[in-house]
Amino acid sequence: MKGGKGGGTGTPSIGELWRAVTATVAVGVALAVILTVPAGAQPAPPAKSAPATKTGKDASYVLLRADEATYDRNTGVVTARGNVEIAHGELVLRADTIIYDEKNDKVTAVGNVVLLEPTGEVKFSERAEFTNAMKDGVAEGFRMLLADDSRLAAVRGTRTGGVVTTLDKAVFSPCDLCTEDPTRAPLWQVRAVRVTHDSERKEIEYRDAYMDFYGIPVFYTPYLSHPDPSVKRRSGILTPSYGSDSDFGYVLKVPYFWEISPSEDVTITPHLMTDKASVLAANYRRRFTNAEVEVDVSGTTPEREDSLGNPVGGTDFRGHLFAKGTVHHSPVWRSSFQIQNASDDTYLRRYKFPEPERQTLTTKFNTEGFVGRNYAQLSGYSFQGLRETDDPGSSPLVLPFAEYNFVSDPAANGSYLTADASVLAITRDQGTDSRRLAFNGGWHLPYTASTGEIYTLSASLRTDLYSVNDVETAPGVTENGFAGRIMPQLMAQWQYPFVRGDANGTQLVEPVAAVVVAPNGGNPDKIPNEDSLDVEFDDTNLFDSNRFTGVDRFESGTRFIYGLNWGYYGNNGGVVEAFAGQSHSLRAEPGFSESSGLRDKTSDIVGRLRLSPGDWLDLIYRTRFDPEEEAARRHQLSLSAGPSRFKVGVNYLFLDETSTTSEFADREELILSFSAQLTKYWGASGYIHQDLAPDGGTISEGLGVTYTDECFIFRIQGQRSFTSDRDLKPTDSLMFILTFKHLGEIASGG
Repeated sequence: MKGGKGGGTGTPSIGELWRAVTATVAVGVALAVILTVPAGAQPAPPAKSAPATKTGKDASYVLLRADEATYDRNTGVVTARGNVEIAHGELVLRADTIIYDEKNDKVTAVGNVVLLEPTGEVKFSERAEFTNAMKDGVAEGFRMLLADDSRLAAVRGTRTGGVVTTLDKAVFSPCDLCTEDPTRAPLWQVRAVRVTHDSERKEIEYRDAYMDFYGIPVFYTPYLSHPDPSVKRRSGILTPSYGSDSDFGYVLKVPYFWEISPSEDVTITPHLMTDKASVLAANYRRRFTNAEVEVDVSGTTPEREDSLGNPVGGTDFRGHLFAKGTVHHSPVWRSSFQIQNASDDTYLRRYKFPEPERQTLTTKFNTEGFVGRNYAQLSGYSFQGLRETDDPGSSPLVLPFAEYNFVSDPAANGSYLTADASVLAITRDQGTDSRRLAFNGGWHLPYTASTGEIYTLSASLRTDLYSVNDVETAPGVTENGFAGRIMPQLMAQWQYPFVRGDANGTQLVEPVAAVVVAPNGGNPDKIPNEDSLDVEFDDTNLFDSNRFTGVDRFESGTRFIYGLNWGYYGNNGGVVEAFAGQSHSLRAEPGFSESSGLRDKTSDIVGRLRLSPGDWLDLIYRTRFDPEEEAARRHQLSLSAGPSRFKVGVNYLFLDETSTTSEFADREELILSFSAQLTKYWGASGYIHQDLAPDGGTISEGLGVTYTDECFIFRIQGQRSFTSDRDLKPTDSLMFILTFKHLGEIASGG
């Protein structure tokens, strides 16, 4: 033994390993055979397991299991038969018979040979020979199961250095074989004269390769390579996509992924076009120990065009920059930033880059901290509107915006204190500038009576100070200076849940009532309304003490709020819930818009219905009804119905609004969708988005068909958009996608 007894300094040779194995086989009996029997083969008693041994200072453990083992001292040959298993560290070899030739340092495995690699791969053969501590070897009738159940098979396989496996006349496929006829060709496979798998490089390479569909060759390449299943990311060309567009002509996108380091990468994607100037886009990502950052950028220099899209001479730059990042300073504090900027209003939509749903780009920074129930933050904002009516000069710069929210620990009686303080400055090139200091302190006492009634008492004091420039206090009249207010408020809420159970479930009936008391007024004309312009009154904010969305407006006066909750909760998980409520004020609040449902003394009635008797149906409906006009002001319906194999969806929205500031003013839309699993492998989906206004029409529609199995995805997706906006025109697109497991994706579309 190299290095002397107990003095080895490296991994033992195959001879040392096998001498250690034979010294322990058959629970010590094999040791007696080796030391005492005369020359010639002698059988050893059956040995289902043998104790593990190791040799050398850092040698790996070796374990032999076999039904029978013999050793020939003259030839130096060890033979193990019957369910033989050898474990060398994390490497495991199994076979019906294993023969070790000590003089030639050779291991021969015969019959049902299985080699389990530490990486999770499993290799099979009928006969295999190994040398060099099983790092080198040759196998006949080779088969290989990769970590994700993909398969390699070959007439002959060669193992070199424990790293490289070379296969002659090989086939690769991740597809399952037919259970009724395993000899049938799989859905797709790659055949090659030679296949090489490098476990260190984690790469599978093919020479003279054919791709077969159901055994029929459809593609040939002299060379092909792809990462093995253990690879998550690697530099290289990603799946190209190809399509056509009535405006851009033929479009080819060829993304290249560059793995700069394990924590940093960039994807560069040129958009090559035949009828317009090409676009170059890039995505950069990096992770640090306590931070991450991501940047999206693109640019092009197209010819200048008029409003109809006709060239007028010269070129101009169009592009965008999106960036975001987060830094975790400690378990308490973190900072983040976001940059969103586009060269013009329609660039993102025209070139099909992601854009915000509300067509406003926001650049901001934020530092925030969380300690127990308390929160503090410092931030700043700037905005870029993408609508045709947006005026860049009136866009606000919000800097700084700081706030602190405090919630005390509960006292012995359950009461607790709150405090909300903020500092805000808004600056414009054109229009109103304002600076604000705001504070709202409160005391709250939740209480549950022995009879089951639930009470909540609250008292608060609101104090605000403003410094303003050019605030419009009347049509055509602007003022400068200071303004402020001090507004106390009291609120008491009562609710009494009645619960009754039966054999099928539990029923709940819960009346809820509240009273809010505060002085009248509180919204001087000199205080600009920056954050409370759009009030959406519904069941979620009926019982709020202030139903304005921000700080600039305060809901004053005395009002009464009342509502009724009802629900039935089945033992099988089914749910039916309903709610209706309303409020009445002693004095109308002029700060609310005419369409808010809160402008009159008696508010609109708000309601909610949820119906979910099982997995096959989920319905949520919200409404707002004007009792004076006897007209609905809002309908909002979301429905998902059907079994998992066929589901339909309905989303309906109706808003009767007149406010010009509302993001959702005067809208009636309907979205119908479906998804169907037609067979085990085939599925379909589609949708139509309709504007139901008198001058409306179809907004967009789409239909798709998908085939999916364990190794292949085929998808056809068609979509049409009817939207027009300046240089944006209605477009049709058809996407054709083939995804081969491990090999990648082939996509075309426009």
